[in-house]
Amino acid sequence: MLRGIRKASSNWLGKIIMAVVMGVLIISFGVWGIADIFKGFGQSTLAKIGHTEISTDQFRQIYTDRLQQIGRQFGRPLTMDQARAFGLDRQVLQQTIAEAALDEQARRLGLGQSDAETMRMIVNDPNFKGVGGAFDPVRFQATIRQFGFTEQRYVADQRRVGLRRQIAGTISTGLEPPKVLIEALSRFQNEQRSMEYVKLDAAQAGTIDPPSPETLASYFDDRKTQFRAPEYRKISFVAITPEDIGKWSEVSDEDARKTFEQRRDRLGTPEQRQVSQIVFPNAEEAMSARNRIASGVSFEDLAKERGLNPSDVDLGLIAKSAIIDPAVANAAFSLPSGEVSQPVQGRFGVALVKIGKIETGVEATYESVAASLKKEIATERARTKVAELRDKMEDERGGGASVVEAAHKLGLAAVTIDSVDRSGRLPNGQLVANIPRGLDVVSQAFNSDVGVDNDPIQFNGGYVWYDVLGITPSRERSLDEVKDQVEARWRDDQIASRLRTKATEMVQKIEQGGKLAEEAAAVGSKVETASGFRRDASLPGVPASAIAAAFRTAKDGAGQTAGGSSEWIVFRVTDVSEPPVDLASDEMKKLKETLERGLTDEQIAQYVTKLETDIGTTINQAAFAQVTGANN
Repeated sequence: MLRGIRKASSNWLGKIIMAVVMGVLIISFGVWGIADIFKGFGQSTLAKIGHTEISTDQFRQIYTDRLQQIGRQFGRPLTMDQARAFGLDRQVLQQTIAEAALDEQARRLGLGQSDAETMRMIVNDPNFKGVGGAFDPVRFQATIRQFGFTEQRYVADQRRVGLRRQIAGTISTGLEPPKVLIEALSRFQNEQRSMEYVKLDAAQAGTIDPPSPETLASYFDDRKTQFRAPEYRKISFVAITPEDIGKWSEVSDEDARKTFEQRRDRLGTPEQRQVSQIVFPNAEEAMSARNRIASGVSFEDLAKERGLNPSDVDLGLIAKSAIIDPAVANAAFSLPSGEVSQPVQGRFGVALVKIGKIETGVEATYESVAASLKKEIATERARTKVAELRDKMEDERGGGASVVEAAHKLGLAAVTIDSVDRSGRLPNGQLVANIPRGLDVVSQAFNSDVGVDNDPIQFNGGYVWYDVLGITPSRERSLDEVKDQVEARWRDDQIASRLRTKATEMVQKIEQGGKLAEEAAAVGSKVETASGFRRDASLPGVPASAIAAAFRTAKDGAGQTAGGSSEWIVFRVTDVSEPPVDLASDEMKKLKETLERGLTDEQIAQYVTKLETDIGTTINQAAFAQVTGANN
């Protein structure tokens, strides 16, 4: 597959397609923001760009989080070896460096972002929306604390993200894919083909006599590494997560009603107002501006004089709870429509606030929000319980208790797995069933050792503690141990070889004028058809390899391809059609948008690469190898 990707991306069209399909992930993270990773400077530096340092500990946390995210997406842990094989180690490193480069350039250019725009980004973040769909300050504070932020540092982080977007938007303005490219990709994507095909399986391979002892022994000797026993480890672990602890049905109506009464004004549809503000550095300038407004200067003209854009001034139609600055919020919701406030001393300076239209709110009922409130209360209680159990678990571990001993003392259920390999499989080849989905405890255990006191893994809002109890080294197996597996593999190879030979003969006869139906009858098979399919089609009973091969074959041409371990496909392309290109269709509009994103990502990637070269980037390769497991 990798060879195919490299081949496909070697020409101009392939490069554009790969950019569209895969995107430039590195720059996407750098522009749109991830966690604040450049807080402070560690004593051990992994990378440096300009004046910005990335410490080894900071990168280790980022890298671990990324592998855990991928593990949760695929439902199984990703080992350090697999991550390096996929190039994820370099990708994550380049992401963090790309962020640093954009931040460094923003500082060099003297870019800034208004407080109003930063607040707009925060209040519009869906992660901070409450039950009623409006910004919830309590949820905001709880969420940022969970990720180690103070409000001040989070606001500063979002301002950096906004500055990255400014740079990205500037260098990508005006990019538009050429019409010829859109048409070429449309034809490529929408081309349709039809084919007739024959499936060859074990029945067409004939009788396979059992191998002689000498043949089987020789086959095994040539492939000993394929039958080698992997390294196994015995591990134990215990998980403490809010999901395991919290059960929302246990929250009483009495408790939920108390919370409802406390939040009644935020749970319904709150009153919303069109709020505009201008922030001044001091009270004198603000008062002077207020006097000018009183004498006839409009609020909008005053904003223009100060070089402010509408987006810098207008907070939009907003609820009181969505305004981060309490002083501004109180002033805004005490004025009638059309009025401008007196100077208000806020967090970011002295503000004048103007009110536009006012929309009255709708009060919520307890019955409409009871279920959501109970779930929220249960989750918060579970977080508190998790924190308590975490501290107790750490105390037990600090006192020398094993994971199993500590779990037993605290009334928790520990899991012990006697033998598991790096891929999470038992000696019988089955995946371990009692590891929570997305938990990479196996890969972590293979990076540890017996007797090591491991740091807990953060998982699903909680923690997982684990011990390595024993190690069984990898070893060569004898033929007697795996005789059945070896014989089955030998038989599959014999069937595949015979089917490949038979398929080659059939294709040669078709190319010489023979009919597929006649050749199918001669081997005791039947002809099937597939009509009007595209490159990305998924057809019942037709392997993806056959669809791909059909698009490499000319009309009326014949071909063959493996369909599975014991199946071969012989086919003939019967029709090729290209639907007309309609640039006004919704499909073409979406394709154009996708191409624009791809071109934008590529433009930003080139820009960041140039930045990194101009500013100067250094990487501590030894520290990088240590974090990503390359030294193990």
